[in-house]
Amino acid sequence: MKYLGILAIFFGMIGCKNASERNDIKITTPTEISSEKQKTFPKLDSTRYNVAFLIMDGVYNTELTAPYDIFQHTIFREGIKAMNVFTVANTEEPITSFEGLRLLPDYNYTNDPLPKIDILVIPSAEHHLDTDLEDTVMIDFVKKVDKNALFMTSHCDGAFVLAKAGLLDTVVSTTFPSDVDTMRKMFPRLDIRKDVLFVHDGKYITSAGGAKSFEAALYLCELLYGKKVAQSLAGGLVIDWNLNEVPHNIISN
Repeated sequence: MKYLGILAIFFGMIGCKNASERNDIKITTPTEISSEKQKTFPKLDSTRYNVAFLIMDGVYNTELTAPYDIFQHTIFREGIKAMNVFTVANTEEPITSFEGLRLLPDYNYTNDPLPKIDILVIPSAEHHLDTDLEDTVMIDFVKKVDKNALFMTSHCDGAFVLAKAGLLDTVVSTTFPSDVDTMRKMFPRLDIRKDVLFVHDGKYITSAGGAKSFEAALYLCELLYGKKVAQSLAGGLVIDWNLNEVPHNIISN
């Protein structure tokens, strides 16, 4: 019995030692693993236009994916300066669209090093008529991009963001048909057109949005690449495209 007691004490000490060693082992949590990963950014071809899509919670799928599809497909056309497409947001966390699609932004415009943006696309979002317009960081970002961008485009209520940034003060614009009157009341100095699917004035292209976002995107492609390429892009997505059949205003280009 004496020896059994000694053995019990001995193994108990080993057990305590092992437990102590186990307590010293660093267990890396999923959060720590995530934070240790270096953020990766899209690989952008320097010979292409850089096209950024401004996204936020409540962004509408169609106004985002319609121009995204058209512009992304330019990489499959030869002999043109195609487009790099990517998303920008004020967070690294997933964005949830109005319809429930979860999207991981490519860049956080509040702290990531951003590439030069040649074309900014502002799809409509759920709160573009109210709380989003109070986001001064976002509005200032749009103003900053505008200084060097070749084109600033909006779909549906994305025009409200351009208007809030003061970028439509001297140009003609449009927005979602049922929101034209609201936009006129909110920005009474602006020249906002009804009964058109898009307006091009200077470097600003504003569209009615919805499925007609395809038309505004195709128009920009026709402007940059010519009618043949635009029709090819449309055909690749099984879309009929004839600029003459689309109600629009071209004020200046």
